Amino acid sequence: MNKISLAFSPCPNDTFIFDAMVHHKIDTEGYEFEYSMSDIEELNLSAFNFQTDVCKVSYHAYLFLTDKYVLLHSGSAHGDNVGPLLISNTLVNKDKIKNLKVAVPGKYTTANLLLSLAYPEIQNKEEILFSEIENVVLNRRFDAGVIIHENRFTYEKRGLFLIADLGKAWYQLTNLPIPLGGIVIKRNLPDATKQSINRILKRSVEFAFANPDSARNFIRCHAQEMSEEVMYQHIELYVNKYSLDLGIKGEKAITALFEKAVEKNLITEFPQKSLFL
Repeated sequence: MNKISLAFSPCPNDTFIFDAMVHHKIDTEGYEFEYSMSDIEELNLSAFNFQTDVCKVSYHAYLFLTDKYVLLHSGSAHGDNVGPLLISNTLVNKDKIKNLKVAVPGKYTTANLLLSLAYPEIQNKEEILFSEIENVVLNRRFDAGVIIHENRFTYEKRGLFLIADLGKAWYQLTNLPIPLGGIVIKRNLPDATKQSINRILKRSVEFAFANPDSARNFIRCHAQEMSEEVMYQHIELYVNKYSLDLGIKGEKAITALFEKAVEKNLITEFPQKSLFL
């Protein structure tokens, strides 16, 4: 078998998507996937180092990776009028937001980019592992934090307050879903290989939709401590039609994110190479 290195996060939406692919529940066209799992910011940094053939990355990171990687059409996480949440340990007046000390889940996460777009006045930010952000806000090391993944279902029960849903802020700005993370593949791989991996990934997503219980054990053993209800709420939120295929609207959302990055001088110019396979 031809071996392909693959990296994705242990969050429920990724394990749900990749289960059939890495466990040969579908036709993998002669490919064997040697996979690893890491926090999303670690995945971003590994892609900067060109370590993995196929990798989940934040779309913020992809702004800087288009020379090395190209985006597959399947496997993306798009939030439709929903996204990372800016939460705090007390109710915050709007005129006080600029003074907050905010924990973010990584410099190159889309969550951090969305925060910059929605609240450019917030300058006091520090990178914290995403799974610890609730705790550091609760113990008042930080005034606020940007939470991703399943924490959106637990923060209220822990006594934290919502300042803004950054996905909704993006939707109000663009009327488009927010592209959070996608699956990229090395540009220097043969075109036939790239097309094959794209087909396999779509097949894996189709299998997951058709057999939602098949990946339960794989999801469960890698998820943070959470109820099964929360686990599947998370999947339902971010594994959707854009995960199966970006389509015209999904591609438009990604292009809009790049255009906003140019507008805000986060990148100097729109990439010359195609963003999509």
